[in-house]
Amino acid sequence: MKWKFDENTPIYLQIVEQIKTQIATGQLKAGDKLPAVRELAVEAGVNPNTMQKALSQLEREGLLYSVRTSGRFVAGLEEQSEKLQNELASQYMESFLDSMNSLGYTAQEAVSVLQAHVNKK
Repeated sequence: MKWKFDENTPIYLQIVEQIKTQIATGQLKAGDKLPAVRELAVEAGVNPNTMQKALSQLEREGLLYSVRTSGRFVAGLEEQSEKLQNELASQYMESFLDSMNSLGYTAQEAVSVLQAHVNKK
């Protein structure tokens, strides 16, 4: 996994979002075993407690489950994968619209700017 963090959001929430994105896009599939907490923490360059907090949050949300002495696994999410993808897309759109609003654009103007940008590609 490639980890990217910014200063504006708690790191554990960024870890949660990155793992959710990997599940939503199929990089992590139902039944996949995650590396140990310490291993993930070293890979991400974070404190093991931070990684533990993120993974516990994902367990509470039903995206991961633990098997004692075997580790953590991605939950069976065939139907939830699309729901998760839509949830993340909604969050990204809200963030985009908030950013555009801070620049003085209305929602409709922001959509027009986005459409113009898409048409350039």
